[in-house]
Amino acid sequence: MSEVMQRGRRRAASPPAQPIASVPLTRREVLAAERSAIAPHGTLGALIRAGIAHGAGQKVGIALAATGLALAVTVPSATGISLASVDSAPVPSPETVVTAASDVPISFAAPAIGSALNPDGQLKEKLKVEASNVTPQAAKGTLAAPLKVLTPTSPFGSRINPLTGSMGEMHTGQDYAVQCSTAVFAAAGGTVTFAGWHPFGGGNRVVVDHGNGLSTSYNHLSSIGVKVGQKVQRGDQVALSGTTGASTGCHLHFEVIVDDETVDPLGWL
Repeated sequence: MSEVMQRGRRRAASPPAQPIASVPLTRREVLAAERSAIAPHGTLGALIRAGIAHGAGQKVGIALAATGLALAVTVPSATGISLASVDSAPVPSPETVVTAASDVPISFAAPAIGSALNPDGQLKEKLKVEASNVTPQAAKGTLAAPLKVLTPTSPFGSRINPLTGSMGEMHTGQDYAVQCSTAVFAAAGGTVTFAGWHPFGGGNRVVVDHGNGLSTSYNHLSSIGVKVGQKVQRGDQVALSGTTGASTGCHLHFEVIVDDETVDPLGWL
C-alpha cells in the first residue's frame, strides 16, 4: 500500500479505483435509477423495484454498484427476482374501535327485508294494466274474503235456477252460506259506485270500484252501511248479509266484475 505525506502526517492511500464495465442502459432505465437514488426517503428495496419496473434487470444492479450502494440481493435477470429481504417489514393496518355503554344491546342480526306494499298496494300494481289483462296467476289472492268465514255453496257458472227450476241459468257470482245480519267486508279498497236496491234480483246491493275495470258487488243484503261516492278500505264493513231480492235464504252473493263482465270470484280470492 502506498503512503502519501500530507502536512507532516502519514495517511494510507486508497487503492486505485477499478474501472467499471460500461453497460448500455436505456434513457428510461437511467432516469429510473436516478429518481430512486435521490428520493428523500428512498430505500434499497425501492431502488431495486424501480429498476425492475422499468425492465433494467442486471443493468440496474451494475448501476447501483457504480453509485457505491451495496446490493444485498441477487438479481440474475429481469424475471425471477427475490425480494424476500428487501423492505419486508409489514405495514400495520389502521384499526377502528367501536365502543358502547354496557347497557346498550348490540345485535348482529340482518334486518328483515320485505315488500313495502300492503295488499291494496299490490293490487294497484297489478291493475296498472286493465283488469281484463291480468293473468289468472297474477289475480289469485289479490282480493280479501268478504266474510270472516267462507262457506261456499252455489258456484259461479251455469246452474239450475233454485226458484224456477229452469236449466242453464248463468249464476254470476259465488254464494256463501251465512246467517242473516253477518258483517260483510270490502274485498279491497275503492269507491262505492252503487248502494241500493238492485232491480234484477240482487236485492240490497253494494258495488265497490277498485280501479282499472275491476269492481266487486255484495248482494241480498239485509242492510247497507255505505253510500255512493264513499271511499272504503280493504276490510271495511260495508253491509250486513241477508236474503233480500231473488233469494231462498240467508246468504251472500259475491261478484267480481272485470270491464262490466262478471268472472269467477275464486280466481281472485
